[in-house]
Amino acid sequence: MHRDWEQTLDISSDLSALATLPVAVVSAGCKAILDVPATLEYLETLAVPVWGWQTDRFPLFYTSSSEHPIARIDTPEEFATAWLRHWELGGKGVLVANPIPASSSLPSGQINPQIEAALAEARSRNICGKALTPFLLDFLARRTKGASVTANLELLQNNVRLAARLATALQDSKEAR
Repeated sequence: MHRDWEQTLDISSDLSALATLPVAVVSAGCKAILDVPATLEYLETLAVPVWGWQTDRFPLFYTSSSEHPIARIDTPEEFATAWLRHWELGGKGVLVANPIPASSSLPSGQINPQIEAALAEARSRNICGKALTPFLLDFLARRTKGASVTANLELLQNNVRLAARLATALQDSKEAR
């Protein structure tokens, strides 16, 4: 959910898809350019569990942690058991919040001022809707001299590695039943 979603209704359809499709999404949290508390609340409203991979704090994409508490899972087997139970009880999607590795995490004190500057620039140019996210990501890439892009690529690789581990555990768990 984008900041100021109350006025713009800029709420990603990905959120409602998680509530209706039997899918596990591995993500480094939501982009810090979004309204994080509102996004987490909306996922809760939709009955979409948010599980932290080896963390009990919601990651913020570029930053590995935040003040937002979430449920924790620590092993692929624990994930498989929880997801299958969720699915058997009629639940659909889940979000696995996988923090960016600490070595690639951008400190909140470094990235947050850049995010605020990007949002202010977008408002001053009246950039909104589908054009907003690409603008903000490009702005951050320029302002961080590519550090946000490097972090983005690292979290992508980290998410792929975890997703593969979780998919394997889920398949093993299904075969064992």
